[in-house]
Amino acid sequence: MTILAFAAIFAGLGLVRPPARYASAALLVLGVFLGSGLWWFCLSAFTALFRQRLTPSQSVWVNRISGMIIAAFGLAALLSLTR
Repeated sequence: MTILAFAAIFAGLGLVRPPARYASAALLVLGVFLGSGLWWFCLSAFTALFRQRLTPSQSVWVNRISGMIIAAFGLAALLSLTR
């Protein structure tokens, strides 16, 4: 999913040109891969750290609030289609 998002961003900004070089493309893919891996490592470590410190009832509230935030973003995305 990350690679598709980067491809869309680069195409939208006009950073993709037809005479592309394989070395620069490989470097870009490597950078995206390493960045995504680092992001998931940090996110997992952060989650594991705080998961041990939360009680089950606190965890339920975190899940509820997170769900409401995700639902609000989804609703905002749907409403943006009507404009």
